Amino acid sequence: MSEALEPVAALAGRWSLDHGATGRLAALVGVLADDPGAPTTIRAPERAVEAHLADSLVALELDVVRAARRIADLGSGPGFPGLALAIALPVARVALVESSARKCAFLNRAIAAVDVSNADVVHARAEAWSEGIEAHDLVTARALAALPVVVEYAAPLLALGATLVAWRGRRDEAAERAAERAAAVLGLEPVEVRQVQPYPAARDHHLHLFRKAAPTPPRFPRRPGVARKRPLG
Repeated sequence: MSEALEPVAALAGRWSLDHGATGRLAALVGVLADDPGAPTTIRAPERAVEAHLADSLVALELDVVRAARRIADLGSGPGFPGLALAIALPVARVALVESSARKCAFLNRAIAAVDVSNADVVHARAEAWSEGIEAHDLVTARALAALPVVVEYAAPLLALGATLVAWRGRRDEAAERAAERAAAVLGLEPVEVRQVQPYPAARDHHLHLFRKAAPTPPRFPRRPGVARKRPLG
């Protein structure tokens, strides 16, 4: 993966990552390119560095991300942002929560190939993962579902005072208002919408932050699938 080494090194330098993290990030790009079961259409190394690694690591701009110690990444797919954050934050424990057995198998192969010791694959839907309830100081979600649905998935998994960071593209006022209404039901409050630029050509990238300000009502999580069928907000 020599073609990826220079952009990965530049990315690692941007976020002050050590040499070991740089090597693991480059190895992860290699896994995406070489593993035929990688669940992504973006496999070319230089493009993967931007679309996957840079887009994930831009969250290091947030103090709450850098300080996190128990992270749940919902709908991890090919491992982003969760696996990239596990590499960047070796003192954090990262749960890669994924409902697809095929994607979980890839995640396990990637963890082994890249030699990441602080990430665990959780084969479950977020709504059905009882072991994760109130156990995390950070929940992340990228390209998972509509924003009100993501808020509902995350709320039960967050400890009081903990934060959800949701990756989104162009801002949508109606979706944001719906998410705020859902958050109010779930014990969360909106904190910030941070415009970010993970790589020079990136446009309309935003991180939506919600803080858990009150306990989530005991009727949540609802049964798997209900949040998408009957979203709050």
